[in-house]
Amino acid sequence: MAAMKPRTGDGPLEVTKEGRGIVLRMPLEGGGRLVVEMNAEEAGALGDAISECLG
Repeated sequence: MAAMKPRTGDGPLEVTKEGRGIVLRMPLEGGGRLVVEMNAEEAGALGDAISECLG
């Protein structure tokens, strides 16, 4: 069973390198955060997809 941790607020958008992975922590509307771990190739593909949306 996972450890229960108290929520300390949503906080800012964060991207950190942890070990071999890259961890994205994104605050969500209505509270909480989305946490996604990806490798460098996936992070590059995500960056490209976001750039295409922005034009």
